[in-house]
Amino acid sequence: MSRLHDHDVHGEHGEHAHAHAHADAHAHEHEHEHPTGVAGFLYGLFVPHTHDAADSIDDAMEASRAGIRALIVSFAVLLVTTILQAIVFFVSGSVALLADTIHNFSDALTAVPLWVAFVLGRRAATRRYTYGFGRAEDLAGLFIVGVVALSAVVAAWQSIQRLLHPQPLENVAWVIVAGLIGFAGNEAVAIYRIRVGRRIGSAALVADGVHARTDGFTSLAVVIGGVGVLLGFPLADPIIGLLISATIFVLLIGTVRSIGRRLMDGIEPDLLGRVEHALEHVDGIHRVERVRLRWVGHRLEGDALVTSPDDATRIAIEAEQSVREHIKNIDEFLVGVRRDPGSPASG
Repeated sequence: MSRLHDHDVHGEHGEHAHAHAHADAHAHEHEHEHPTGVAGFLYGLFVPHTHDAADSIDDAMEASRAGIRALIVSFAVLLVTTILQAIVFFVSGSVALLADTIHNFSDALTAVPLWVAFVLGRRAATRRYTYGFGRAEDLAGLFIVGVVALSAVVAAWQSIQRLLHPQPLENVAWVIVAGLIGFAGNEAVAIYRIRVGRRIGSAALVADGVHARTDGFTSLAVVIGGVGVLLGFPLADPIIGLLISATIFVLLIGTVRSIGRRLMDGIEPDLLGRVEHALEHVDGIHRVERVRLRWVGHRLEGDALVTSPDDATRIAIEAEQSVREHIKNIDEFLVGVRRDPGSPASG
Protein backbone atom coordinates (compact mmCIF):
# COMPACT_ATOMS: atom_id res chain seq x y z
CA MET A 1 0.00 0.00 0.00
CA SER A 2 1.56 3.31 -0.99
CA ARG A 3 2.21 6.13 1.42
CA LEU A 4 0.83 8.48 -1.24
CA HIS A 5 -2.74 7.27 -0.65
CA ASP A 6 -3.37 8.10 3.00
CA HIS A 7 -6.98 9.11 2.36
CA ASP A 8 -7.82 5.85 0.58
CA VAL A 9 -7.17 3.74 3.69
CA HIS A 10 -9.48 5.60 6.04
CA GLY A 11 -11.98 2.78 6.15
CA GLU A 12 -9.31 0.12 6.74
CA HIS A 13 -7.31 1.80 9.46
CA GLY A 14 -10.08 3.83 11.03
CA GLU A 15 -10.00 7.22 12.67
CA HIS A 16 -6.49 6.71 14.03
CA ALA A 17 -4.94 6.47 10.58
CA HIS A 18 -6.88 9.48 9.35
CA ALA A 19 -5.81 11.56 12.34
CA HIS A 20 -2.12 10.99 11.73
CA ALA A 21 -2.00 11.17 7.95
CA HIS A 22 1.04 13.21 7.02
CA ALA A 23 -0.76 14.85 4.10
CA ASP A 24 -3.75 15.95 6.19
CA ALA A 25 -2.46 18.17 8.98
CA HIS A 26 -5.80 19.95 9.28
CA ALA A 27 -7.55 16.70 10.19
CA HIS A 28 -4.91 15.99 12.82
CA GLU A 29 -5.52 19.33 14.47
CA HIS A 30 -9.19 18.46 15.02
CA GLU A 31 -8.78 14.78 15.87
CA HIS A 32 -8.07 15.47 19.57
CA GLU A 33 -11.11 16.92 21.30
CA HIS A 34 -10.41 19.60 23.88
CA PRO A 35 -12.72 21.39 26.34
CA THR A 36 -14.50 24.50 25.11
CA GLY A 37 -15.57 27.72 26.77
CA VAL A 38 -13.89 28.69 30.05
CA ALA A 39 -12.57 25.15 30.56
CA GLY A 40 -11.07 25.21 27.07
CA PHE A 41 -9.41 28.57 27.76
CA LEU A 42 -7.79 27.23 30.94
CA TYR A 43 -6.81 24.01 29.14
CA GLY A 44 -5.08 26.02 26.46
CA LEU A 45 -3.20 28.07 29.05
CA PHE A 46 -1.86 25.23 31.17
CA VAL A 47 -1.88 22.29 28.72
CA PRO A 48 -0.93 23.90 25.40
CA HIS A 49 -1.56 21.64 22.41
CA THR A 50 1.67 21.05 20.51
CA HIS A 51 2.76 19.11 17.46
CA ASP A 52 6.35 19.18 18.70
CA ALA A 53 7.15 15.65 17.56
CA ALA A 54 5.83 16.16 14.03
CA ASP A 55 6.61 19.78 13.22
CA SER A 56 9.83 20.46 15.10
CA ILE A 57 13.31 21.29 13.87
CA ASP A 58 14.91 18.12 12.54
CA ASP A 59 18.51 19.26 13.04
CA ALA A 60 19.77 18.40 16.54
CA MET A 61 22.47 21.11 16.66
CA GLU A 62 20.08 23.86 15.57
CA ALA A 63 17.51 22.68 18.10
CA SER A 64 20.06 22.78 20.91
CA ARG A 65 21.20 26.29 19.97
CA ALA A 66 17.59 27.52 19.94
CA GLY A 67 17.00 25.90 23.34
CA ILE A 68 20.09 27.55 24.83
CA ARG A 69 19.02 30.97 23.51
CA ALA A 70 15.60 30.49 25.09
CA LEU A 71 17.18 29.62 28.44
CA ILE A 72 19.53 32.63 28.40
CA VAL A 73 16.76 35.09 27.51
CA SER A 74 14.31 33.67 30.06
CA PHE A 75 17.03 33.63 32.73
CA ALA A 76 17.68 37.34 32.17
CA VAL A 77 13.98 38.24 32.29
CA LEU A 78 13.33 36.26 35.48
CA LEU A 79 16.48 37.65 37.13
CA VAL A 80 15.36 41.24 36.50
CA THR A 81 11.87 40.34 37.80
CA THR A 82 13.36 38.80 40.95
CA ILE A 83 15.58 41.81 41.67
CA LEU A 84 12.64 44.22 41.38
CA GLN A 85 10.50 42.03 43.67
CA ALA A 86 13.33 41.68 46.20
CA ILE A 87 13.65 45.45 46.45
CA VAL A 88 9.95 45.77 47.21
CA PHE A 89 10.14 42.95 49.78
CA PHE A 90 12.84 44.77 51.77
CA VAL A 91 10.73 47.91 51.98
CA SER A 92 7.44 46.10 52.69
CA GLY A 93 8.20 42.92 54.63
CA SER A 94 5.56 40.91 52.73
CA VAL A 95 6.16 37.16 53.22
CA ALA A 96 3.80 36.39 50.35
CA LEU A 97 6.02 38.53 48.15
CA LEU A 98 9.08 36.82 49.66
CA ALA A 99 7.64 33.41 48.71
CA ASP A 100 7.02 34.58 45.17
CA THR A 101 10.47 36.22 44.94
CA ILE A 102 12.29 33.11 46.16
CA HIS A 103 10.35 30.96 43.74
CA ASN A 104 11.07 33.24 40.78
CA PHE A 105 14.76 33.27 41.72
CA SER A 106 14.84 29.46 41.90
CA ASP A 107 13.12 29.34 38.51
CA ALA A 108 15.80 31.63 37.09
CA LEU A 109 18.52 29.36 38.49
CA THR A 110 16.96 26.28 36.90
CA ALA A 111 18.02 27.68 33.52
CA VAL A 112 21.66 26.97 34.48
CA PRO A 113 21.49 23.14 34.73
CA LEU A 114 19.22 23.03 31.66
CA TRP A 115 21.79 25.09 29.75
CA VAL A 116 24.55 22.68 30.84
CA ALA A 117 22.34 19.77 29.76
CA PHE A 118 21.76 21.27 26.30
CA VAL A 119 25.52 21.78 25.89
CA LEU A 120 26.31 18.23 27.03
CA GLY A 121 23.64 16.83 24.75
CA ARG A 122 25.53 18.20 21.75
CA ARG A 123 28.64 16.15 22.57
CA ALA A 124 29.36 13.08 20.49
CA ALA A 125 28.96 9.62 21.97
CA THR A 126 32.04 8.01 23.49
CA ARG A 127 33.11 4.44 24.20
CA ARG A 128 31.89 4.88 27.76
CA TYR A 129 28.67 6.80 26.96
CA THR A 130 27.74 4.99 23.77
CA TYR A 131 24.26 6.56 23.60
CA GLY A 132 25.61 10.10 24.00
CA PHE A 133 24.75 12.62 26.71
CA GLY A 134 21.12 13.48 25.98
CA ARG A 135 20.01 12.06 29.34
CA ALA A 136 21.69 15.05 31.01
CA GLU A 137 18.49 16.99 30.29
CA ASP A 138 16.48 14.56 32.45
CA LEU A 139 19.09 14.68 35.24
CA ALA A 140 18.87 18.47 35.14
CA GLY A 141 15.13 18.05 35.62
CA LEU A 142 15.76 16.15 38.87
CA PHE A 143 17.99 18.98 40.09
CA ILE A 144 15.29 21.51 39.20
CA VAL A 145 12.73 19.57 41.23
CA GLY A 146 15.04 19.73 44.25
CA VAL A 147 15.62 23.48 43.91
CA VAL A 148 11.92 24.27 43.50
CA ALA A 149 11.00 22.03 46.45
CA LEU A 150 13.57 23.79 48.65
CA SER A 151 12.16 27.18 47.67
CA ALA A 152 8.68 26.02 48.68
CA VAL A 153 9.95 24.84 52.08
CA VAL A 154 11.68 28.18 52.76
CA ALA A 155 8.62 30.18 51.73
CA ALA A 156 6.30 28.02 53.85
CA TRP A 157 8.57 28.37 56.90
CA GLN A 158 8.64 32.17 56.57
CA SER A 159 4.84 32.27 56.25
CA ILE A 160 4.32 30.09 59.33
CA GLN A 161 6.66 32.31 61.32
CA ARG A 162 4.69 35.37 60.26
CA LEU A 163 1.41 33.69 61.26
CA LEU A 164 2.83 32.91 64.71
CA HIS A 165 4.45 36.32 65.09
CA PRO A 166 2.41 38.85 63.06
CA GLN A 167 4.17 41.99 61.86
CA PRO A 168 2.68 45.02 60.16
CA LEU A 169 2.90 45.11 56.37
CA GLU A 170 4.22 48.34 54.94
CA ASN A 171 4.00 49.89 51.47
CA VAL A 172 1.16 47.58 50.45
CA ALA A 173 0.69 49.42 47.17
CA TRP A 174 4.24 48.54 46.18
CA VAL A 175 3.59 44.88 47.07
CA ILE A 176 0.69 44.89 44.64
CA VAL A 177 2.91 46.47 41.96
CA ALA A 178 5.60 43.85 42.59
CA GLY A 179 3.04 41.07 42.18
CA LEU A 180 2.00 42.51 38.85
CA ILE A 181 5.67 42.69 37.82
CA GLY A 182 6.07 39.03 38.73
CA PHE A 183 3.04 38.11 36.63
CA ALA A 184 4.26 40.07 33.61
CA GLY A 185 7.79 38.63 33.79
CA ASN A 186 6.63 35.04 34.14
CA GLU A 187 4.04 35.31 31.38
CA ALA A 188 6.64 36.75 28.99
CA VAL A 189 8.98 33.85 29.80
CA ALA A 190 6.12 31.34 29.45
CA ILE A 191 5.18 32.55 25.96
CA TYR A 192 8.80 32.46 24.80
CA ARG A 193 9.66 29.04 26.27
CA ILE A 194 6.51 27.39 24.94
CA ARG A 195 7.04 28.86 21.47
CA VAL A 196 10.67 27.72 21.27
CA GLY A 197 9.89 24.38 22.91
CA ARG A 198 7.29 23.64 20.24
CA ARG A 199 9.68 24.67 17.49
CA ILE A 200 12.57 22.44 18.62
CA GLY A 201 10.39 19.57 19.82
CA SER A 202 11.39 19.90 23.50
CA ALA A 203 8.64 18.69 25.80
CA ALA A 204 10.80 19.76 28.75
CA LEU A 205 11.01 23.36 27.53
CA VAL A 206 7.26 23.48 26.83
CA ALA A 207 6.60 22.14 30.33
CA ASP A 208 8.98 24.71 31.76
CA GLY A 209 7.00 27.41 29.97
CA VAL A 210 3.74 26.11 31.44
CA HIS A 211 5.44 26.14 34.84
CA ALA A 212 6.40 29.79 34.35
CA ARG A 213 2.81 30.60 33.39
CA THR A 214 1.58 28.99 36.60
CA ASP A 215 4.15 31.00 38.56
CA GLY A 216 2.72 34.13 37.01
CA PHE A 217 -0.65 33.32 38.52
CA THR A 218 0.95 32.78 41.93
CA SER A 219 2.30 36.32 41.56
CA LEU A 220 -1.28 37.45 41.09
CA ALA A 221 -2.01 35.71 44.40
CA VAL A 222 0.43 38.15 46.00
CA VAL A 223 -1.70 40.96 44.61
CA ILE A 224 -4.77 39.37 46.22
CA GLY A 225 -2.94 39.20 49.55
CA GLY A 226 -2.04 42.88 49.31
CA VAL A 227 -5.64 43.79 48.57
CA GLY A 228 -6.69 41.74 51.60
CA VAL A 229 -4.35 43.75 53.81
CA LEU A 230 -5.72 47.01 52.43
CA LEU A 231 -9.25 45.78 53.29
CA GLY A 232 -8.28 45.22 56.93
CA PHE A 233 -7.22 41.56 56.95
CA PRO A 234 -3.47 41.59 57.77
CA LEU A 235 -3.18 37.77 57.96
CA ALA A 236 -4.04 37.60 54.26
CA ASP A 237 -0.34 38.06 53.44
CA PRO A 238 1.09 34.99 55.29
CA ILE A 239 -1.95 32.90 54.33
CA ILE A 240 -1.33 33.66 50.66
CA GLY A 241 2.33 32.77 51.23
CA LEU A 242 1.30 29.33 52.50
CA LEU A 243 -1.06 28.85 49.57
CA ILE A 244 1.74 29.65 47.13
CA SER A 245 4.00 27.09 48.83
CA ALA A 246 1.26 24.44 48.67
CA THR A 247 0.68 25.22 44.99
CA ILE A 248 4.37 24.70 44.27
CA PHE A 249 4.29 21.26 45.90
CA VAL A 250 1.22 20.27 43.89
CA LEU A 251 2.90 21.34 40.65
CA LEU A 252 5.97 19.31 41.55
CA ILE A 253 3.92 16.10 41.58
CA GLY A 254 3.30 16.35 37.86
CA THR A 255 6.91 17.33 37.18
CA VAL A 256 8.29 14.38 39.15
CA ARG A 257 5.92 12.03 37.34
CA SER A 258 7.00 13.38 33.95
CA ILE A 259 10.73 13.13 34.69
CA GLY A 260 10.33 9.67 36.20
CA ARG A 261 8.51 8.50 33.07
CA ARG A 262 11.33 9.80 30.87
CA LEU A 263 14.00 8.08 33.00
CA MET A 264 12.03 4.83 32.72
CA ASP A 265 11.87 5.22 28.92
CA GLY A 266 8.16 5.98 29.01
CA ILE A 267 6.71 7.34 25.77
CA GLU A 268 3.47 9.06 24.77
CA PRO A 269 1.15 6.54 23.06
CA ASP A 270 0.33 9.13 20.39
CA LEU A 271 3.98 9.16 19.25
CA LEU A 272 3.99 5.38 19.02
CA GLY A 273 0.82 5.58 16.93
CA ARG A 274 2.47 8.00 14.51
CA VAL A 275 5.40 5.65 13.97
CA GLU A 276 3.07 2.67 13.44
CA HIS A 277 1.05 4.71 10.98
CA ALA A 278 4.21 5.69 9.07
CA LEU A 279 5.29 2.04 8.80
CA GLU A 280 1.86 0.76 7.77
CA HIS A 281 1.95 2.98 4.67
CA VAL A 282 5.17 1.60 3.24
CA ASP A 283 4.67 -0.61 0.15
CA GLY A 284 5.55 -4.20 0.96
CA ILE A 285 5.20 -4.16 4.76
CA HIS A 286 2.60 -6.76 5.73
CA ARG A 287 2.71 -6.39 9.49
CA VAL A 288 4.37 -4.22 12.12
CA GLU A 289 5.60 -6.65 14.76
CA ARG A 290 7.10 -4.22 17.25
CA VAL A 291 7.88 -0.54 17.71
CA ARG A 292 10.05 0.92 20.45
CA LEU A 293 10.65 4.61 21.16
CA ARG A 294 12.29 6.57 23.93
CA TRP A 295 13.16 10.16 24.70
CA VAL A 296 16.82 11.10 25.12
CA GLY A 297 16.59 14.70 26.25
CA HIS A 298 14.49 16.50 23.65
CA ARG A 299 15.29 14.01 20.89
CA LEU A 300 13.78 10.62 20.05
CA GLU A 301 15.35 7.32 19.12
CA GLY A 302 13.95 3.85 18.56
CA ASP A 303 13.58 0.77 16.41
CA ALA A 304 10.94 -1.40 14.76
CA LEU A 305 10.51 -4.96 13.53
CA VAL A 306 8.32 -5.53 10.45
CA THR A 307 7.47 -8.48 8.21
CA SER A 308 7.64 -8.37 4.41
CA PRO A 309 8.20 -10.71 1.44
CA ASP A 310 10.04 -7.96 -0.45
CA ASP A 311 13.67 -6.89 -0.52
CA ALA A 312 14.70 -6.25 3.10
CA THR A 313 17.14 -3.46 2.27
CA ARG A 314 14.57 -1.47 0.31
CA ILE A 315 11.91 -1.98 2.96
CA ALA A 316 14.26 -0.86 5.74
CA ILE A 317 15.32 2.28 3.87
CA GLU A 318 11.78 3.31 2.90
CA ALA A 319 10.42 2.53 6.38
CA GLU A 320 13.04 4.71 8.08
CA GLN A 321 12.38 7.52 5.59
CA SER A 322 8.64 7.34 6.24
CA VAL A 323 9.14 7.52 10.01
CA ARG A 324 11.41 10.55 9.65
CA GLU A 325 8.79 12.28 7.48
CA HIS A 326 6.20 11.85 10.24
CA ILE A 327 8.43 12.63 13.22
CA LYS A 328 11.08 15.27 12.58
CA ASN A 329 13.03 15.21 15.83
CA ILE A 330 14.04 11.57 15.75
CA ASP A 331 17.79 11.04 15.74
CA GLU A 332 18.21 7.33 15.13
CA PHE A 333 15.62 4.79 14.04
CA LEU A 334 16.55 1.26 12.99
CA VAL A 335 14.17 -1.05 11.08
CA GLY A 336 14.56 -4.81 11.13
CA VAL A 337 12.80 -6.77 8.37
CA ARG A 338 11.65 -10.36 8.90
CA ARG A 339 10.75 -12.44 5.85
CA ASP A 340 7.01 -13.16 5.72
CA PRO A 341 6.74 -16.93 5.07
CA GLY A 342 3.07 -16.68 4.21
CA SER A 343 3.60 -14.67 1.01
CA PRO A 344 5.77 -15.35 -2.04
CA ALA A 345 8.75 -13.08 -2.54
CA SER A 346 8.08 -10.35 -5.04
CA GLY A 347 10.10 -10.20 -8.16
